[in-house]
Amino acid sequence: MKKYLLGLCLFCSFFAKAQKVESIYVNLYTDSLKKGQHNYINIDGKMSNGRWVPMTAKEIEFSCSQAVFQGNELIIPADFKPEKVTVKAVLKS
Repeated sequence: MKKYLLGLCLFCSFFAKAQKVESIYVNLYTDSLKKGQHNYINIDGKMSNGRWVPMTAKEIEFSCSQAVFQGNELIIPADFKPEKVTVKAVLKS
């Protein structure tokens, strides 16, 4: 019985395919960024099966030269003077 169960598991694992992220998209209203507050940067990943899933700092590497990230949250200094910030989000895998 154990041999059959092991064989079934191996057979199923052969056909099971891990879903991969094909692309990422930013869902953000840029006029909603506020100075001196935590601004959540919403990144969605399109999986190879067509499904959309939210991405976190576990999957995405965030960077911004004008502000600081804590996880998915961009913290813009309260005394920030420029009109724009540039955010970079890169899939870690």
